[in-house]
Amino acid sequence: MLYWLVASLSESVGFLSVFQYLTLRGILGVLTALMIALWVGPHMIRKLSHYQIGQSVRDDGPKSHLSKAGTPTMGGALIIVAIGISTLLWGDLSNRYVWITLFVTLSFGAIGWVDDYRKVVEKNSKGLPARSKYFWQSLCGLVASLALYFSATLPQETSLIVPVFKDVIIEMGPMFIVLSYFVIVGTSNAVNLTDGLDGLAIMPTVLVAGALGIFAYTSGNSVFAQYLHIPYLPGAGELIVFCGAVLGAGLGFLWFNTYPAQVFMGDVGALALGAGLGVVAVIVRQEIVLFIMGGVFVMETVSVILQVASFKLTGRRIFRMAPLHHHFELKGWPEPRVIVRFWIITVVLVLIGLATLKVR
Repeated sequence: MLYWLVASLSESVGFLSVFQYLTLRGILGVLTALMIALWVGPHMIRKLSHYQIGQSVRDDGPKSHLSKAGTPTMGGALIIVAIGISTLLWGDLSNRYVWITLFVTLSFGAIGWVDDYRKVVEKNSKGLPARSKYFWQSLCGLVASLALYFSATLPQETSLIVPVFKDVIIEMGPMFIVLSYFVIVGTSNAVNLTDGLDGLAIMPTVLVAGALGIFAYTSGNSVFAQYLHIPYLPGAGELIVFCGAVLGAGLGFLWFNTYPAQVFMGDVGALALGAGLGVVAVIVRQEIVLFIMGGVFVMETVSVILQVASFKLTGRRIFRMAPLHHHFELKGWPEPRVIVRFWIITVVLVLIGLATLKVR
């Protein structure tokens, strides 16, 4: 909205033209989302506490978690609001990528909100049934995938890019829809599985979003794309505003979510953020790099899959408890140690992912 306003006024007020630069709008996206989160956060926490919208804790989990019972949850709504407002203010609303990304983020957030509401407010321990949750996730993921496929005008928009190898570009055809669907839905659920400790999921999300913003900016700039030997994707650079908003909103939420947490994000935040990362990776054609940078999310998901498969096939568990972060807790690691070490792993993986921009 503000982008359109300053664009229309820049002809008569020359200095306003600076707001048309993507880099500045990306920075403003970060700051706007951060300020919204920090401003609204305390009020939201008080309201959640007043209405007793508190987290329930598993009896079979680490005993240290019992003290977390009753901590306000559904705080992810704060993140979504901050992202939405910041993106709408500073993004180019004529850009289809902006709307598709917002649709995915908000729709997955709505699914998470229903699940949280049933668990916390209606006291239904099952929340949204798994089949219903997966159905709605699949529907929203497919809508976004189809929209990206049928609105594509260039071959590189639907081709698979293999990092490191600059000449390896695989034409996907309709398989692009299948890949996009799995990336969006899979990343959404992976972030949700990771969201089990104070600040564990949000910081990796912030780091990955920042890196994807760099990929979006370089992919949407013809000069940088040619120099780095990556496909030029017109309009993709606009997603730096969305990624900046995720970064700012995430940092603002971390202010209240850091150990010991004053609020949890719940499914409303985790599902939305994961889906948002997934759709951005699809748009900038960096699904494989997302797999690398989001290695913590991958490890957490794989640990659950292996645990379930092992127990069903052999009756034995591989880990003391899944997802993986609980395994380390039960081994005696203090919660802050698990959190910070997972953050460090993410920093390293994100740097490796960024290195693929140049190593070709």
